[in-house]
Amino acid sequence: QVQLVESGGGLVQAGGSLRLSCAASGRTFGSYHMGWFRQAPGKEREFVAAIKRSGGTTYYADSVKGRFTISRDNAKNTVFLQLNSLKAEDTGVYYCAADGSGTVSSAPSRYDYWGQGTQVTVSS
Repeated sequence: QVQLVESGGGLVQAGGSLRLSCAASGRTFGSYHMGWFRQAPGKEREFVAAIKRSGGTTYYADSVKGRFTISRDNAKNTVFLQLNSLKAEDTGVYYCAADGSGTVSSAPSRYDYWGQGTQVTVSS
């Protein structure tokens, strides 16, 4: 089992940056693909980015491509999401999630474990 704890959210002006972290407990962090999702009020949870177990391959939603960067440090059981050039529409609760299946997915239902989320608010 994996416990996930996000941090790094906050209030930032449009055009600013934040760095989110997700610390995982457990000995098997390196066996999970990791993803970041977000949910705005009244909207469905949506895929933001994902990274393979080894960290060698990353995936992004079109809406964040070129602005956000996902990375991981398996030695520290941590996955990161760097958010640059933030826009008001990036506002929401950001969740990290762990996927133990064989392939990376953008579907929330494929992820086995979730953190509690961290709020990101971008003021315009």
